[in-house]
Amino acid sequence: TSSVEILLVEDNPGDVRLTIEALKESKVCNNLNVVSDGMEAMAYLRREGQYANAPRPDLILLDLNLPGKDGREVLSEIKADEDLKCIPVVVLTTSAAEQDILRTYRLHANCYITKPVDLDQFIMIVQNIQDFWFSIVKLPSR
Repeated sequence: TSSVEILLVEDNPGDVRLTIEALKESKVCNNLNVVSDGMEAMAYLRREGQYANAPRPDLILLDLNLPGKDGREVLSEIKADEDLKCIPVVVLTTSAAEQDILRTYRLHANCYITKPVDLDQFIMIVQNIQDFWFSIVKLPSR
């Protein structure tokens, strides 16, 4: 099978490292691309500039609190874009605030997950996300 493409939009290097570790352990063959802010995320998704040959992600893992253009803006741009809106977006953030949860679902996030502080739990959650989205869920083909 071909590998699945995951785009991680995350500015915390520690969380990026943990996500890479978690995905390495995974049974699903995956290719992880990382961008660290909202502007870069949109350039990647629209294949602009240095991202002209970027693969289309099968899944986007999106942090909300990003420098510059934040995750909520990125989410609303993705979901307003005819070409991008069917890519599932998993919001993975430290916020457990009810208003953030509500707001991201109103912006059509596909799911909202609060990052656990515990490292092992973080790794387990990333693996669960991947198992769910790539082993259980049926995704549109690219």
